[in-house]
Amino acid sequence: MNPVLIFRHIECEGPGYLADFLNRQKIPFNVVCIDQNDPIPEQIDNISGLVLMGGSMSVNDDLPWIEPELNLIRDAVKKNLPVLGHCLGGQLISKALGGSISKNPIKEIGWHYVEQINNDQAKTWLTSVPTHFEAFHWHGETFSVPDGATPILKSEQCENQAFCIHNTLALQCHIEMTADMVAQWVGLYSHELDETGSHIQTANEILASLQSRVNAMQAIADCVYTRWVEPIVATKNSE
Repeated sequence: MNPVLIFRHIECEGPGYLADFLNRQKIPFNVVCIDQNDPIPEQIDNISGLVLMGGSMSVNDDLPWIEPELNLIRDAVKKNLPVLGHCLGGQLISKALGGSISKNPIKEIGWHYVEQINNDQAKTWLTSVPTHFEAFHWHGETFSVPDGATPILKSEQCENQAFCIHNTLALQCHIEMTADMVAQWVGLYSHELDETGSHIQTANEILASLQSRVNAMQAIADCVYTRWVEPIVATKNSE
């Protein structure tokens, strides 16, 4: 079967738990490492899905790889391929589909609750997911919901935490985290934890009960990713 194509924009923000999930499902994937100047494919004829990971840069930055990625997202959505974005990746999807990315009222860093929005699309995408659940966050910007898409998650300080359209899911929060990734980010991005803000947790707060928190979120991720790969699994089973 054709592999899932995953874009990594910075070394420490790779596919994480998503890679574990895809391996268990025996779904092959290739990672394009933008941080290592890997070439960006010009077409997506030989992939089964497209994933955009996070990064510390802004979608509004003048970077040479942003427009080619936006073009691939548009093409994938047009062809109804499964598309998935985490944080920066979700913002890339929004921009590709006509949305805008702007500064969130406050930074969200650490473990904060998100809430399902009561609509049919949320029920479809978030089957077996609790109405409220704790997710990991590390963002200062936020996306708008493009025309034709449906918001399905929100948080107290960020109106748009996720939206979907057809087989595409854009997330502002990070459900792909492993315990090692959380600890690594706390070390690498420690300067951001020195900023003041009601939704910026300290390193100790982020690392408290880390494995149990990650385990709970990965159970959520299993539900979300299972819905996302449904078209891929259907194609795989028909081959």
